[in-house]
Amino acid sequence: MLNLTIDGKKVQAEAGWTLLDTARQHHIEIPTLCYHEAVEPFGACRLCVVELRQGDNSRLVASCVYPAEEGLEVHTMSEKVKNVRRWILEMLLSECPASEAVREMAAEYGVDSTRFEVRNPEEECILCGLCVRACAQVVGANAISTVGRGAQKEIGSPYLIPGEACVACGTCVTVCPTGAMRARFDRVRGVPEVVMAKAGK
Repeated sequence: MLNLTIDGKKVQAEAGWTLLDTARQHHIEIPTLCYHEAVEPFGACRLCVVELRQGDNSRLVASCVYPAEEGLEVHTMSEKVKNVRRWILEMLLSECPASEAVREMAAEYGVDSTRFEVRNPEEECILCGLCVRACAQVVGANAISTVGRGAQKEIGSPYLIPGEACVACGTCVTVCPTGAMRARFDRVRGVPEVVMAKAGK
């Protein structure tokens, strides 16, 4: 077992656990949006950031991908951590202002507006890729992709062409942290009438 401290509390972790795993095992809350136990962590949203301190030195890491190590001093709610989360939430409010989950989390940190440009007031997707990973790693269908780059990036079927790879299991909708996948589901699986026509029905 590895011995470390989180927010001044001495805890133990098994080899292979991440800092997020360790915190959750000891009922220490760290916010996440892009994390789900069923898939490999990716560290996309960075809301799970924590501060590691060693003497006068400190650094910020994403707890969902950083491994627990012997002797670490971890802080989950330091001012540095809270400031970074506020900045991330402000960015998310500009990218997906229609997401109730993001708005609620932002409110918890006192963030109710954003200084960044809002391109689409109806957007809910945070582009975390959780649906993509779940479709690939859990379902094995690979029916969802991250398409495009930069401001043109979006979630959809490969090349944005609905195909027959989607089995309509709904896993992507279930794991989506913001509910955005509900509106994209038909675009991924294809228009039902088209699918039926291909099947000769």
